[in-house]
Amino acid sequence: MRLSLHHATHYCCAVVAALFSALIATDVVVGQDSPRPIPKMHKDGPSLRFDFPGMMVGIAEYEEGPTGTTVFYFPDGVKGAVDVRGGAPGTVNATALMNSYDHKMMEAVVFSGGSWYGLSAATGVANGIKEAKAAEGNVDFIAGVVAAIIYDVGVRRYSRVTPDDRLGKAALQSAEPGWFPLGARGAGRFAMQGSYYLRGKDADVSAGWPHSGQGGAFRTIGPTKIGVFTVVNAGGAIVDRNGRIVRCKRNSSEEECPLITDRLKAFAPIGGSTDGKHGGPTSNTTLTLVVTNQKLPFAALQRLAVQVHGSMSRAIQPFATESDGDVLYAVTTDEVENPSLSPLDLGVLASELAWDAVLSSVPDVPAAPALLETSPGCAVWKNSRQFSG
Repeated sequence: MRLSLHHATHYCCAVVAALFSALIATDVVVGQDSPRPIPKMHKDGPSLRFDFPGMMVGIAEYEEGPTGTTVFYFPDGVKGAVDVRGGAPGTVNATALMNSYDHKMMEAVVFSGGSWYGLSAATGVANGIKEAKAAEGNVDFIAGVVAAIIYDVGVRRYSRVTPDDRLGKAALQSAEPGWFPLGARGAGRFAMQGSYYLRGKDADVSAGWPHSGQGGAFRTIGPTKIGVFTVVNAGGAIVDRNGRIVRCKRNSSEEECPLITDRLKAFAPIGGSTDGKHGGPTSNTTLTLVVTNQKLPFAALQRLAVQVHGSMSRAIQPFATESDGDVLYAVTTDEVENPSLSPLDLGVLASELAWDAVLSSVPDVPAAPALLETSPGCAVWKNSRQFSG
């Protein structure tokens, strides 16, 4: 038979409507009664390779979100410090690192999507460590876990799937040494940046929000190893070392973005004041981990956290606003002495690595899909051809 274009369009739309109804009826669409999401732990894609035997990195993601969790696991423990800069942080056990304890008390650092709900991934990691230690015969072991989250829900995606205990445990189980995935992976699975320069909160505005993700950089200086790992979900824009915005459109990397100075000169600031009043978690955060094997007293480790965190305002502009939940953890395995590398110099080197880590968080834009014979409409055929069957 042969159908006119009008009848073909009607027929196609009816088929699409029927298929959509069937999806809803079978719970394929993620909703209140849909099946539990499945942790994905694939390890393909760009990654940073490095040599730090005392740390293992694992990720797990829910594609049904999309969202994810990144775990840094230290089997022999680390000494830690924390610096909180953002006005809207979400953390677990951060205050335990503010008490100047000069010994190893933490086994894992967890970064997660899902806003405050995503903090439950830290519990999953702690339970996973508990089970592993119990299998070794240490049934009384208490795992020290610190965590922080980014807000990756809201208008950027329709799903409300968030990381949980299962995803945290899955990320821990996938951990391996010397590997850190870059871009839209782990906790950075649906991270974005630059929203400060957009106006409004609806889906049309968020369609222009550039993607970011998680990034890392690593260096060895004599016996000292130093790495910086970050998840960038910032309100500010990522800026390169020449002062140019790295990505200014959601799905395009072809256009040269402006200098940050030009963007700020032409930018109309937000009128009025929020007076610090928020109806809940805000949508911006940068999470960072600085890790080294150099022996440092707690005071030097705390200053390292402050120094590196402050330096990141070069790479992300603006940074640490009242709408950001920026948190930096600094940890050391406390293994090596290096008299030739002072804590001050270590902080300078780590600050440069932090900028490199932020830059490596921006994922590549996928190639444009091939053109189809049909347009996005239900049945608008190229050259107005008739449907036949």
